[in-house]
Amino acid sequence: MSPAAKSTTAETTPGAPAEGAAEEAVPIEDGAPAREAGPGGVVIVGMGPGDPGLLTLRAAAELERADTVVVSRAHCPAEILSHCRPDAEIIDSADGDPVTMAARAAKAGRRVVRLLQGDPGLACDLAAEGGALAKAGVAFEVVPGVSAVTGVPGYAGIPLTDAKHREVRVIDAAEGGVDWERFSDPDATLVIIGAETAVAEVCKGLVAAGRPDSTPAAMTSLGTTTEQETVVSTLQKLASDAKGMEAPALIVVGDVVGWRDELSWFETKPLFGWRVLVPRTKEQAASLSEQLRGYGAVPDEVPTISVEPPRTPQQMERAVKGLVTGRYEWVVFTSTNAVKAVREKFTDYGLDARAFAGLKVAAVGEQTAAALVEFGIQPDLVPSGEQSGEGLAREWPPYDEDLDPINRVLLPRADIATDVLIARLTELGWECEDVTAYRTVRAAPPPEPIRNAIKGGGFDAVLFTSSSTVKNLIGIAGKPHKVTVIAVIGPQTAKTAEEYGLRVDVMADKPSVSALADALAEYGARWRTSRAEAGEPPRKPSQMRRGARRRK
Repeated sequence: MSPAAKSTTAETTPGAPAEGAAEEAVPIEDGAPAREAGPGGVVIVGMGPGDPGLLTLRAAAELERADTVVVSRAHCPAEILSHCRPDAEIIDSADGDPVTMAARAAKAGRRVVRLLQGDPGLACDLAAEGGALAKAGVAFEVVPGVSAVTGVPGYAGIPLTDAKHREVRVIDAAEGGVDWERFSDPDATLVIIGAETAVAEVCKGLVAAGRPDSTPAAMTSLGTTTEQETVVSTLQKLASDAKGMEAPALIVVGDVVGWRDELSWFETKPLFGWRVLVPRTKEQAASLSEQLRGYGAVPDEVPTISVEPPRTPQQMERAVKGLVTGRYEWVVFTSTNAVKAVREKFTDYGLDARAFAGLKVAAVGEQTAAALVEFGIQPDLVPSGEQSGEGLAREWPPYDEDLDPINRVLLPRADIATDVLIARLTELGWECEDVTAYRTVRAAPPPEPIRNAIKGGGFDAVLFTSSSTVKNLIGIAGKPHKVTVIAVIGPQTAKTAEEYGLRVDVMADKPSVSALADALAEYGARWRTSRAEAGEPPRKPSQMRRGARRRK
């Protein structure tokens, strides 16, 4: 069948060649009737066009159940494979025929997921791979996914239909030879795949078939990812305007392209495509990184400190025993690490949150409070203003011997914690027991590519959440490049950054990581606006350094 014959309206599906296509029948016995997939079956799953967030609930559930997953690792985001069990076998389809590998695992009684990009039945390998499995008698199911044909234009802000244009035609131009005369109707929206290296031929073919050279056309590369780029042009100029765009790319032709000015929502996010360094562990940075992704950023977590147990655990052990026996009136948690340290010690003793019955608990901020709630403890005091030791001290109640049966406060903290809170509590009549719950040491240097990106301007922004993150990051990786936006959580961190020769661009209006992400997003929005008003393309800060790759 010729490529032209594969062109269809929206109700049918083209069969574009994709990664890992089966070239020959599975070399196992065939002829058995296909049945519903179960243990020893294959589930053909579409994982969407690029954004891991487009994975369907059914697809995620199948990954959680899978014993074996066959996928092209080069085309699969790590976040998608995070849905798999730790003991699941991951097979790279680049290492052989994916149908043979999937069938062999299924014949061994394993539940197999075959992951394909986009939707398995649209510009993908369902026909070839499903047909081979059926011929071999291997049971299979299909879990549809979001196709690039609809997903990429949606992320580009281009609806494929509107009130005036109700026909969509999908064309696979990967192999050339398309009869463009069949697509001359100006009222039909065209979605063209597989034409990254033949944009000029596509446009000339459509113009020769009768489409005006002024017909709106848009090309989107790396769609639904934070590297997405869309060029809006016409059939006359698209080839030159889109020169240098990366594959995979998709072309939309038709008047619906005009909606992009109003509907572009993804590429206009304030931090779209910004690579942001978060100097925290993945565990600590989870909520912050998710917030940054919501603004369009690409966070990279790089820990600058390592948390280790105290050198002498006896002090912590006595504190936990005193907590259980009623020695304290209050317990103060000044970090999520302190919560984790106490929780781990409780686990060692076979205790749980019920041991806190009758105690008052304070948290230095929202994140620490959230860690306590996860532990099963609802804090009695969280500062409403500044979320710091100083902020907590300002709201701490004075000791009242008529109301407080005990005047003792337990503070399980880091070995390098400051004494401001203790001094204030002592002034208010409380007796404080400062216990080292954990030690903080400088983390090992990050991998060389990360170090080079920090010093060479590969990051668009760095978030500093404390003075120690400034000192430690510079100590293990070097000073951020001058084009990198420096964002700090508060005045003290700003002072430290400036002492190390850094220019502070952003400071949170309150000392919380959430407020810091918001402040960076506001800066990013102003950055985009100022460049637009100056008639300049919305380049990222990293693209402003000398030698950075630039596109027209």
